[in-house]
Amino acid sequence: MLITSAFVLMAIAFVIGRARSLAIASDLGGPKALNSLPVYYGTLMAMWSGIPCLVLVALWSVVDDYAIAHIITQELPEQVKALPETELNLVLSLITNIAANNAMGLDAEPYVINSANRLIALQQTSNMALTVVCLSTAMILMVLVWLKISPKMKARIKVEKAFTNILLLCASIAIFTTAGIVLSVLFESIRFFQSVPIHEFLFGLEWSPQMAIREDQVGGSGAFGAVPLFVGTMLISAIAMTIAVPAGLMAAIYLSEYARPKVRTTVKPLLEVLAGIPTVVYGFFAALTVAPFIKESGGLFGLDVSSESALAAGLVMGIMIIPFVSSLSDDVINAVPQSLRDGSLGLGATKSETIKQVVIPAALPGIVGGVLLAVSRAIGETMIVVMAAGLAANLTLNPTESVTTVTVQIVTLLVGDQEFNSPKTLSAFALGLVLFTITLALNYIALMVVKKYREQYE
Repeated sequence: MLITSAFVLMAIAFVIGRARSLAIASDLGGPKALNSLPVYYGTLMAMWSGIPCLVLVALWSVVDDYAIAHIITQELPEQVKALPETELNLVLSLITNIAANNAMGLDAEPYVINSANRLIALQQTSNMALTVVCLSTAMILMVLVWLKISPKMKARIKVEKAFTNILLLCASIAIFTTAGIVLSVLFESIRFFQSVPIHEFLFGLEWSPQMAIREDQVGGSGAFGAVPLFVGTMLISAIAMTIAVPAGLMAAIYLSEYARPKVRTTVKPLLEVLAGIPTVVYGFFAALTVAPFIKESGGLFGLDVSSESALAAGLVMGIMIIPFVSSLSDDVINAVPQSLRDGSLGLGATKSETIKQVVIPAALPGIVGGVLLAVSRAIGETMIVVMAAGLAANLTLNPTESVTTVTVQIVTLLVGDQEFNSPKTLSAFALGLVLFTITLALNYIALMVVKKYREQYE
């Protein structure tokens, strides 16, 4: 409600600021006497009345919960405050749930009910104070800007500078968010490597993160060799790319170079529909149709094919990735200047020779980018692998056997209520760090390829 009020105030401020500038201009011979167009004066007034209010709401929302939680904690009985941190957090969660659901009739301790009532009162007071402060700030700033509007005021420059700073802030948020993700994964990975040697993780051949109860059990301290996960990821991704890259690239060449416009406008949307199908549907298709078909077909040739195999997951994943390759490659091929085609044909080359010797090399940087996107999509896929390839961390290059991938293990390790102080849970962050490193290396290789061919054809 408060955010809506802020936007309403911004609209009102825009109208008032624009009207103010027009009123001043009317006494000086018209809008030409103003330094900027009237719309800039209205925009400047709207920004000064609304943006500080929105920033104040954001900061208040961050500080408010911590401040109220601190007050509630300090007002708890001494014996409750003396509880361990985990038990104290449970008490605070109970108080918050009772207050949020208005469940005062529950069979709870009296101090819990009193704290819930106190929490409701503090939240109401905080919301009221925030409303008063925001609206007062917006009105004061609106009046100040209204008084400063004059013919010599450089409203356009101020508005453009403000928008530049807003865009810079948005870009900075993206950068800081990425840095925060990387640092959080890195710090948790360092904690994991303090318990498990990094060489054992990177070069170990057995993955069994389940911690045993007794010391005499196999893998009593867990086995965190991630090589089976890396091999499984690469195996399934290789199968998928073997299907997706040739099929997607050939489809793009046909649609851009050979297909009639009517065929192109019909086939391309149908092909891109594959990209909109949820991955769980592909998973069902792989588990219920493709995997049994491969098992039965292998049996006809005397092959022992697992009911959950890398081949089934890779084939279906390849079908899913075809639109990524074909759509991007088609756009890149169409972006090749027609003059290159005409020059090749004018020299006597056939259409197929033109495509092979001119169009594809000229479009290669974009094609590499599309393939890179497809590889990243294959490496990060989870649902199809869970349903078609299983969870067994087998170290094998046989596509007919069951394997698993890095992303599947990350999801498996973090499912449910987990404590982030055991090697089992922390290993998910180490896997994420390795996955991030592999993706970064693929991006670097792709940039080098793109740079090489751009220098040659541009």
